[in-house]
Amino acid sequence: MVVAVALSAPILSGCVGSNFVTKKVMEFNVKVVDNRYARGGVNFLLAPVYGFTTLADYFVVNSIEFWTGKNPYDGTPHIFDSKVDTYIDINGDLDPSLTDAPIDPISYKQVEESQLRSIDENTIEMTVTYIDGTSSVLVGEKMGSDITFIVDGEVVSTTNMAALSSAFTIES
Repeated sequence: MVVAVALSAPILSGCVGSNFVTKKVMEFNVKVVDNRYARGGVNFLLAPVYGFTTLADYFVVNSIEFWTGKNPYDGTPHIFDSKVDTYIDINGDLDPSLTDAPIDPISYKQVEESQLRSIDENTIEMTVTYIDGTSSVLVGEKMGSDITFIVDGEVVSTTNMAALSSAFTIES
């Protein structure tokens, strides 16, 4: 039961949000032509695209927005964090950890310098120092055909050599 709840939480939380990706396609749709009927035709032609953008919003973008409290593209607050007059006020009775998004928003820090070094034949380490004086350490460990990426001691991703080669293959 705990596993089912843990797996469904990101998906169920993703259905509400700014729908940023779909909104961007809608903006494109409106900019294509100035006539409302022609825009309706463009909308009809874009229907399959809207299906994909809705899935991307529901399962990825809105979920990130819910769990971090901010839209990952423009930094606007999640709709659930809106300050409005409410019918029921409960935040004052709760632990503060239950009133804010549990994950810090994704932010892009400006890099001052980075250093890459080989630890051994299967491990590389990159130390990144940011302008604000903080730093992070990224480690890549190869085990067989798998590669595990660790940031500041926490595993963030595992992939394999075939997937990496495919992702970075330049087609002419």
